[in-house]
Amino acid sequence: MAMCYRADHVGSLLRPAALLETRAAYAEGRLELDALRQAEDRAVLEAIQLQRDVGLGIFTDGEYRRGSWLTDLADAVEGFVPDHVFLEWHGPGGGPEASTARVVGARLRQTRRLTAHEIAFLKAHAPGPIKMTVPCPSNYVIASYKPGVTERVYPTREALLHEITGIIRREIEALLAEGVAYVQLDAPFYAHYLDSSAREQLRASGVDPDQLCAQSIAADNACIAGLARADVTLGLHICRGNSRSRWYAQGGYEPIAERLFAEMAVDTFLLEYDTDRAGGFEPLRFVPPGKTVVLGLVTTKEPKLESPDALRRRVDEASRYVPLEYLALSPQCGFASVAAGNLLSWDEQRRKLELVVDMARQLWA
Repeated sequence: MAMCYRADHVGSLLRPAALLETRAAYAEGRLELDALRQAEDRAVLEAIQLQRDVGLGIFTDGEYRRGSWLTDLADAVEGFVPDHVFLEWHGPGGGPEASTARVVGARLRQTRRLTAHEIAFLKAHAPGPIKMTVPCPSNYVIASYKPGVTERVYPTREALLHEITGIIRREIEALLAEGVAYVQLDAPFYAHYLDSSAREQLRASGVDPDQLCAQSIAADNACIAGLARADVTLGLHICRGNSRSRWYAQGGYEPIAERLFAEMAVDTFLLEYDTDRAGGFEPLRFVPPGKTVVLGLVTTKEPKLESPDALRRRVDEASRYVPLEYLALSPQCGFASVAAGNLLSWDEQRRKLELVVDMARQLWA
């Protein structure tokens, strides 16, 4: 039976400055891989201690061994080329910027597992159940499909989806075999099907956003369909962009809610709800009975702490559509979806996580 973690978190944590410096030295060829791994190990132990200190019951490695939340796949699979799809960011220092995902420019060929270098150390040192985060195939049909480049080897986005689905399914199968308690599928690029401007851009490029959304849901579902997972929690996380306290999309869940919530075979939906950009809770009426919704009400984009009374009111509003026993609380996204991290300090991050844990204890005592 899937566990419900009332105080949840999306996975990534702020990288310590020393780790960022070490990763930069390695990227520049000034450091050997063994030295990088030792620095990552030390930082992961700090991340585990932080989670333990604030009282979380599920542990991640902060995604400290990644350049960003979705780069594991490109690092483990040949066929990605140094090109970019651009996103229009809003917020501090906003503007058009290349995605951290590389573009597919050749036939994909997996050379190693995505997370094998991450999981062993986390399993050995976490004082409780662990969560591993894995990007969904749906991200790559937008973030890594570039007309004129990708279509030479994958003539349609659906063809690329099919190829990546197999890679990610094998990774999830391996994680389940290793006893991971919680696998979170990250799918922020569903935001393109919520945002009216992004939908128009897709149409202008000859893509039907509703058709692509349906194909994406089918591909993401194929990653987990039929897997033996009696004691595993499978979650799907959706946000509207999270890079150095910026965002790239807005809009409520209504355009995709009925299909997504009804069809995705996960146990838990982790949903961004920290600002008006996410709309209201009405789309939650489509969540099937028995599935958990983790309300991302605490923002990772700024240090100001949310009011406990305001959080109680928001949870009460959501409970009109999903019973309280099937709700949980978390930050809306990670603190460092990309290595540079959001514009908070380590202590401000800690206070945010403490708030999530304290509120969860009060709301689900």
